Amino acid sequence: MPEAFVLIKTQPTCEREVYATLSSKKCVKEVHVLYGEFDLLARIASDNSKALSEVLIKELRQLNGVRETQTMITVEY
Repeated sequence: MPEAFVLIKTQPTCEREVYATLSSKKCVKEVHVLYGEFDLLARIASDNSKALSEVLIKELRQLNGVRETQTMITVEY
């Protein structure tokens, strides 16, 4: 199952809204609040690589309040 960890910068005061929206999505397995350069960390999983790309590009990056993302796609080792 393809998985990605996504660091997210939100617009000021939008952390809770973005956190709640992410938490309600089936493909989002975990969301954590961070202190530092990024505001949130999300673990996202999907059935295949194409579906994962769709979620990352069309859903996550388009969320209201998301300013910037940095995505790390995992590989089996």
